[in-house]
Amino acid sequence: MNTKSLTKLLAKELGPISFGGFLRAARTIQNLTQKEMANYIGIPKSMLCDIEKGRLIASIDLAFNIANKCGLSKALAVECTIRDQIKRSGFKLDVRIKKAA
Repeated sequence: MNTKSLTKLLAKELGPISFGGFLRAARTIQNLTQKEMANYIGIPKSMLCDIEKGRLIASIDLAFNIANKCGLSKALAVECTIRDQIKRSGFKLDVRIKKAA
């Protein structure tokens, strides 16, 4: 199952995925602890925990760089991060990002 079809399935079952949920799922699939993942992507473990729990919203740059380093979908990472920012702002909007041609 590829990232796109998994994301659609998760969204159908659980609603739109957050970047923290996306990152936690990627970490779990790779059987990494938060400490191992944080070391790998070069951020403090507490920051990774806060992102996964939704207490901290990653910047677009950080989400893109994490996805790139981990071999994950950069478009999906950015989409999730923008969605998190919109949700925190209280707007009733959604966003879809696709890779530029």
